Amino acid sequence: MPLSNSQYDELIRGYEARQLKNHQELQQRIRHAYYKVPRLKEIDDAIASVSIAQAKKMLEGDANAIADLKGQLAAYRKERAELLARYEFPADYFEPAYACKDCKDTGFIGSKRCHCFRQAAIDLVYTQSNLKNILIRENFSTFSFDYYSDEDISPATGTSSLAAAKNAVAKSHEFIDTFDDPAVFSNLYFYGDTGIGKTFLSNCIAKELIESGHSVIYFTAFQLFDILSREIFDKDEDAIAAHQNIFNCDLLIIDDLGTELSNSFTISQLFLCVNERILRKKSTIISTNLGMNQLADIYSERVLSRISSHYTLLKLFGADIRILKRNR
Repeated sequence: MPLSNSQYDELIRGYEARQLKNHQELQQRIRHAYYKVPRLKEIDDAIASVSIAQAKKMLEGDANAIADLKGQLAAYRKERAELLARYEFPADYFEPAYACKDCKDTGFIGSKRCHCFRQAAIDLVYTQSNLKNILIRENFSTFSFDYYSDEDISPATGTSSLAAAKNAVAKSHEFIDTFDDPAVFSNLYFYGDTGIGKTFLSNCIAKELIESGHSVIYFTAFQLFDILSREIFDKDEDAIAAHQNIFNCDLLIIDDLGTELSNSFTISQLFLCVNERILRKKSTIISTNLGMNQLADIYSERVLSRISSHYTLLKLFGADIRILKRNR
């Protein structure tokens, strides 16, 4: 993820602030535990004392110093764990509460950037921090089948609205579960009328993959084509950097395809984006009101061919959920 010096410094400052916050919160928890159970402080003081004492013995040539230290530390830690349990403290109460346990909120695992750093860079470069606020509301735990009817039947397929939604959710979970399987490469194409949960399902998937350490970039179709046009016509440096990230991120979500102004540029760029990500085995989710015939009419048979061949097509239908929610 290309970053300017100021952007990189901003991310590092964020990690430093997070580490400081973790330390302050840990010290506050420790003080609380010491106040409630004074013996815990005595144990920690004893651990420090015996560690120093045994270190001196080891330097003096005592061959049993390390074994003695391990035995004493094990006894003290066992007593501390028993006290924490007795007074209903969590077992990890004396450990920092890391936002990312993989890098311990440093942003790096060894010399490599952690997945949380890569996603933080995406959030910064593409100003997508608002997406995380949306994902708090729109995820699998808040998804409901109550808005889909088993009496609303598609005359074309004989499938109910509820059955179609359940199938789309099942395919979404399958997409997530096999995302890292090199033998499985898949993309999703959610289509159907407005307000039936296409974007909601895309967000559900985004949340799961972000939390499992994958880089996810979300664009409306308008935003995507705006970045691509600035890269080509304006030679905008940020857009040039974004261009490669669009091709390389783990998951690209293109929302509301068809709502942008369609022209020869958007048609060619959509084909380039879809085709290039297929060649790189990088997954994409597209949500749109456009069915297959409309897709071909607007974006060409070439785009239709790539999507019909490499995407799982999932049609949702039924009543507009936004209207249903307002009327409840």
